[in-house]
Amino acid sequence: MADLSNLAGLASEPSGEIDSSASSVSNRSLRLAEKKEKRKGEADPFGLAVKYLSQVEAGTVVRGNDELERNMVVVETVALSKGLPPEVITVLLDLALSLNAGTANCTRVLKFLIPATVVPQEAIVKGVSWLCVGKMPMNAQVLFVRWVLTVFDLIDCKDNLRSIYGFIFSFVMEENLCPFICHLLYLLTMREHVHPYRVRKLLDIQAKMGRQPFLTQLLALYKVFRPDLVTLSLPSRVRAGFKNHNSTWKVALSAVQRKNKGAVLADQSLSLDVKEKPSSRKRKLHHLAIPPLSSAFDSNSNKKAFRLQELRSFKELLENIHNIELPAQMGSLLGSALALHYLDCVQDESAFLRLNFWLGHSLQEEFLLCPVDGSSDNTSEACRFLSTILSSQQFLQEGFSSTESFLYKFLSVWDGCLLRPQILDLLSDIPLMPSFYMHKLLFEPLKQLYFTSTVFFKCSVIECLNSMLVKWLTWHSVSASEGGLDISLNSNSTMTMTLSGFMDSVMELVRFVGLLASEGLRLENCHVLLLNQTLAFYETVCDMFLKYSLPLVIMPPAGVFYPALFATDSISVDRLGYIMYRYRKNLTLAKKQEQQREQTFHISRNTYKEFNRNLQAMVNSMWNSWWCIPGSDIEIDKDLIALSKVAEPWCRFDLIHHPALFSYAIEFHQRCWPERKNVDLGSIKAGKYWNWYMEFLFNQGFDGLNNFIRTNTGHGSTLSSQDDRQPKSQP
Repeated sequence: MADLSNLAGLASEPSGEIDSSASSVSNRSLRLAEKKEKRKGEADPFGLAVKYLSQVEAGTVVRGNDELERNMVVVETVALSKGLPPEVITVLLDLALSLNAGTANCTRVLKFLIPATVVPQEAIVKGVSWLCVGKMPMNAQVLFVRWVLTVFDLIDCKDNLRSIYGFIFSFVMEENLCPFICHLLYLLTMREHVHPYRVRKLLDIQAKMGRQPFLTQLLALYKVFRPDLVTLSLPSRVRAGFKNHNSTWKVALSAVQRKNKGAVLADQSLSLDVKEKPSSRKRKLHHLAIPPLSSAFDSNSNKKAFRLQELRSFKELLENIHNIELPAQMGSLLGSALALHYLDCVQDESAFLRLNFWLGHSLQEEFLLCPVDGSSDNTSEACRFLSTILSSQQFLQEGFSSTESFLYKFLSVWDGCLLRPQILDLLSDIPLMPSFYMHKLLFEPLKQLYFTSTVFFKCSVIECLNSMLVKWLTWHSVSASEGGLDISLNSNSTMTMTLSGFMDSVMELVRFVGLLASEGLRLENCHVLLLNQTLAFYETVCDMFLKYSLPLVIMPPAGVFYPALFATDSISVDRLGYIMYRYRKNLTLAKKQEQQREQTFHISRNTYKEFNRNLQAMVNSMWNSWWCIPGSDIEIDKDLIALSKVAEPWCRFDLIHHPALFSYAIEFHQRCWPERKNVDLGSIKAGKYWNWYMEFLFNQGFDGLNNFIRTNTGHGSTLSSQDDRQPKSQP
């Protein structure tokens, strides 16, 4: 037995060694794991900080808690530099609104809650549930709702958020929260959310608080969806109802999104409730991009609708046009041709209202309220944004009301250089307006820019106003062909204008351009580009009666007519000939219809007198070789003419000696008499040479002069040119 016990003792010794060896290995593994975890923590302090904050419980000591402060600083630094991923947004929002880290940290967390990509809607829904608990102080509640408005466009989906519309609506009774809740409701509202008891509640609040803009905006949207429930009379143009208050998140969010260009980008300027006074007339364009089409509902939602982003052809649009679901972000309609087709076909007033709301906020935030920045990246981004708006307006063949309102404000601070082509193109899309608005909103700011800018800007302004006039006249001709006397100012507006009101507006515009052109030509020494842009405008004006069925004829002022008559370039003279020819056609038809009593409106006698005076001056100077007629507008003292020492001054502006046609007369003379060394231009008027010269001259492409001469002098050209043929831009 002793031997056995000895054996047992011998056997037990190696077992103890094995146990101690296993223990040492286990301890070593733990130490290695701890070191690895420590190194990992040193490499990823942000992950450890988020993990720590997610484990903070109610009742945690906040004052003097260095570990809490250290982790908060780590997360705050990353949030302001790179933004926070969606799962971290959820953790921090829950930490803040639960007040587990105290009231002070609640406000602090909300202020640096900057998303890197998107915001999960479940985090917002849970936040609203914390709002319903009523633990948070009022300033924290306001800050939370303002944060939701700021990141609204970045919320990944909004169907669950709309499902708690009633809970959100209940907070409109809180006076401090009411402006922000109304803003949030405006963004979430759909037709099914409009109920009689909600309308009554808003009207009760309005009775207590007065007619506040934010209440009026929400009621206006309710009235669009359910006009039978909102019988309150609302102004046709409601001023901006949702004001911005400070820049808590705007700059940081813009900076993060610029850094993360590969992430989901959306224009946060719609709901940024930020407003700061512009520090200068120059502007900084923070972020302008047309957001992509995205559904307002989750892909797993039971709502039966066809999403716009799923459309692949126009045929699919027609087949599903009554089941189309509008996108979460209305601005995304501008980036899709099929979406614009839908907007044009359906003419949904609520869709236009939402789109104008988005567009108005975007333009105001990025062009009117931003601080100084002259970087080329921002300018090119804004250029693309405005070009997209322009192409959308051209597709719909009308301008957006929000763009119109923006332009009236922007003109007062515009320097005439920033994004000039886009601004002037947008300006040309401005719809018809009553004449008493035109001076203050359009003419005064344009006049200040016009007279203090270069000749090229002056040309651009005249071209812009010409395009505007053409669109107004086209709109009128369409309305006239449909047999309506009242002209709708916009297809989405109930405002109309009588024919006499329309004529007053057109008359004011033409007279304004006449003033600009006359003074501009004087200041720029009759610059040829400015003169040709002006004549292009009057090519539109001279044909208003025949081409656009508008019984209105307005002659160009002397400051335009005579510089064109005595111009040194042949294009201007030819265009003037065409304009006078078309004026004669229009006035002749108007006179004929007046005699037959076929029209209600009559052309003024002063217009006929003015035309005859201009016609006489042009025929006398170019055909009769006598440009200075006693008693005319261009009568010059004989002694003054004698001082010029010009031989035979009375014939210096005929078809041979005119500065614009002189080179053609010299060429014709050389062809007819190549052997002559002395040039005698007077010989061109002799016999058959005169007819040959007329034919030679009109073969150079002067169709305007050809029509003018044939119509007003009876001289027949052997050329078979059409009466209504436009003069060529070059001879």
